[in-house]
Amino acid sequence: MSATLRIAGMYRRPRTIVRSILDEGTREDRALIFLVLGCLMVFVAQTPRLARQAFLTGEDLSMLLGATLMAWIFIAPLLLYLVAMLIFGIAKVLRSKMTAYGARVALFWALLACAPVMLLWGLTAGFIGPGPEMTGTGILWVVFFLWFFVSGLIEAAKGG
Repeated sequence: MSATLRIAGMYRRPRTIVRSILDEGTREDRALIFLVLGCLMVFVAQTPRLARQAFLTGEDLSMLLGATLMAWIFIAPLLLYLVAMLIFGIAKVLRSKMTAYGARVALFWALLACAPVMLLWGLTAGFIGPGPEMTGTGILWVVFFLWFFVSGLIEAAKGG
């Protein structure tokens, strides 16, 4: 199944989709690509907001984009691997059957699956700016991310 179909399926039945990913076996290349694409989508989502900020404040857009690129493509993946490792450690203390790979997939896939909502937030931030619309789409993103992440953790805790 393609990633786009799986992302669309996450909004209807996230546990089933995560289970299908975990059932394909341990594929570190797949987990890494989920992470890289998720971070790339977050970076792309930031560009309208950064363009608006540069226009309103007179800051250099290249500097803003460069700093955001550095943060999301180089630093965030390292931090997300650390978070996944901490989740796996907590799962082991709680005597869960979760594997380290399962923890990584749950976190990285949740980030990638929420990309459409993050892109909507970026457009809202860029075209409308701060306000209830931007806050609402941000809250919507957090809700979907937590839903997908917790669903992934539940499936990973079953063994995977």
